[in-house]
Amino acid sequence: MSDDHVYLTLAEGHEDDARWAYGTGFEDPLHGVDTTVPEGVDAGELAAVCVALGDDALVSAQRLAEWTTRAPELEEEVALANIGLDLLGQARLLYSRAGQADGTGRDEDAYAYFRDADDFRNVRLAELPCGDFAFSIVRLLVLSSWRLAHFGRLVEHPDPVLAAIAAKGVKELTYHRQYAAEWAVRLGDGTEESHRRMRRAMERAAPYFGELFTAHDVREEVADVLRQVTGAAGLPMPVYRPLSGAGRDGDHTEHLAPLLAELQSVARAHPEATW
Repeated sequence: MSDDHVYLTLAEGHEDDARWAYGTGFEDPLHGVDTTVPEGVDAGELAAVCVALGDDALVSAQRLAEWTTRAPELEEEVALANIGLDLLGQARLLYSRAGQADGTGRDEDAYAYFRDADDFRNVRLAELPCGDFAFSIVRLLVLSSWRLAHFGRLVEHPDPVLAAIAAKGVKELTYHRQYAAEWAVRLGDGTEESHRRMRRAMERAAPYFGELFTAHDVREEVADVLRQVTGAAGLPMPVYRPLSGAGRDGDHTEHLAPLLAELQSVARAHPEATW
């Protein structure tokens, strides 16, 4: 199967999905795609990468959903909701690939709804409370830039399915980064109050940056983006120290468990329900 064929299959819509987001009964988003793990690719490592990136996307989407009815303008509420839906779609594909790769056959619901906080592998920055709009913009800027850098490399992955998921995600993440960068400049170079809030948001988020930048090439690419944006916004470049482990090892803040409890409550109360 060629990468082009995989990509076209992944890009197809699922207009017949009539259930709640995730719930049981959705067609597997990888339905019709050859999910055989290519020779030479470690299936366990492939599954681990997919789960980690899927967890980042799912938790980020849940935080963005919290802006519904709370965003400063209707236009921004719609934009943030759409970004969250993009990430939710990425999580679906990544979880499905993980279940195929690790041999367990678990579906997207099993990963999203029936794991505890200790089993999640998302980075800690994704799980922090939303805070004000400035903090959410800083977080979106950093995470979308970091995720885009990773996905840009994954398009060359020897697993054609993961490569196709990454190629689809690159287009979405490019918009996410642009949206966040434009708001960061607007707020940083805006009023005295908006500038103050952006500085405070950067200071609050910076301690969690080190976990993201363990790979030198990714770190430099994201740092270049942050230098451009902070320079245009009149903000100081955030200071961080490289840090390994943490969320990727299941070491989370106290904020993840309550987020998952809310996300998973209906599915756990009615594990076989359909709508």
